[in-house]
Amino acid sequence: MSRKDDVIISAGYRIGPEEIEDTLSSHEAVADVGIIGVPDDERGEVPKAYVQLAEGVEPAESLAGELQQYVKDTLAKYEYPRQIEFIDKLPTTATGKIRRANLEARHEKASDH
Repeated sequence: MSRKDDVIISAGYRIGPEEIEDTLSSHEAVADVGIIGVPDDERGEVPKAYVQLAEGVEPAESLAGELQQYVKDTLAKYEYPRQIEFIDKLPTTATGKIRRANLEARHEKASDH
């Protein structure tokens, strides 16, 4: 699957995960981020962020809210990640690209419980 196939369709909007990743990566609390689309009963799909925090930053619900607001303030309101999961290390390829398929598998596994 090419990077262009990773478009998230949410309530009829086409959302590119790279744009959200670039935005969140510019926040000082974020070391790295991967965005995937996850199923949503109301919207079809919604963006979910897997966030690797910068050194010394602790995960917190308030930080998740701050990151969501940061995306809302920077991009279109519908592009913010509805879910944020803090992760120790993002799965990457040898060239350093985020492995979204691994994040999707992780989400599916967690959803099965």
